[in-house]
Amino acid sequence: MADSRRTDSADTAGAGGSGAAASVSLSARAREAVLQRIVDRRYAQGARLVEREVAEELSMSRVPVREALRALVAEGLLELLPHSGVRVRRLERTDVEHLYEVWEPLAVQASRLAARAVAAGDTTRLAALETTLRQAESAAAADEGTREVAAHTAFHEGVVTMSGNPLLARTMEQLSWQLRLLFGLREEPAHMRAQHAEMYRYIAAGDAEAAAASTLLHVRDSRMVALRSLFGTD
Repeated sequence: MADSRRTDSADTAGAGGSGAAASVSLSARAREAVLQRIVDRRYAQGARLVEREVAEELSMSRVPVREALRALVAEGLLELLPHSGVRVRRLERTDVEHLYEVWEPLAVQASRLAARAVAAGDTTRLAALETTLRQAESAAAADEGTREVAAHTAFHEGVVTMSGNPLLARTMEQLSWQLRLLFGLREEPAHMRAQHAEMYRYIAAGDAEAAAASTLLHVRDSRMVALRSLFGTD
């Protein structure tokens, strides 16, 4: 126990005046690493995470890992165990429903605004958006599920970025990892990649209402697929 305290104290002291910033940076890296392991299912739903073991796996001290685990508990991706430690939270049907209730209007409005931006002459981000479509197709062809999920999430993030609305962007930041987790757990039918391509075509054409309508169809289809994949019902 004394050794652990000495290690934690040294970590917190850090490099003089920059110790606090370094700690934040390390905890952010730890959070990202744990999130990625949850998303790609190296840490399965319901799995217990031991702070010491996670720190060893990430080659980090326990302080930033502890902070990362606490943050993920607050975000709802981990849950505290009754006596000690945390575990990966299992997605319940209500979690999925709540996620789609927030994501649907956000995604639809983001597509509408992105198309309006293109119609107004702002095409600077179209190439990056198209790249995510190619990345998803490439990943699907190579049967690389984790990379395909990342590309799908990046597509939706890209649409939000194109919308030019910083509040939408901040909200999407809060949803992105939950969406990535959900996308990784469900099936990913080929027709959903085709829906992304259709959304892109309407956005690129500057057709705001067609972009919004195609996005609404896609998100509702995504919800149905997710519920069927995870719980056997629509």
